[in-house]
Amino acid sequence: MIWINEQIDPSGIIYSCIACTDEAQAQACHQSFVDNLSDDQREAGWVAQIRTVSSWDEVPVNALKLSY
Repeated sequence: MIWINEQIDPSGIIYSCIACTDEAQAQACHQSFVDNLSDDQREAGWVAQIRTVSSWDEVPVNALKLSY
């Protein structure tokens, strides 16, 4: 399983994306993404989301890819 963390702007464009195979690392990354959104970004509609995929082929091209 591959965990993908994304910060997405109000228009749906992925601003930041990190993919990894370690769930603990992915959860820590997600928390960091959430914590780093400013109040103004949240009010404007920015979101931090975490999701999983089964193949590296499904990971967005612009992602920083981390694996152990």
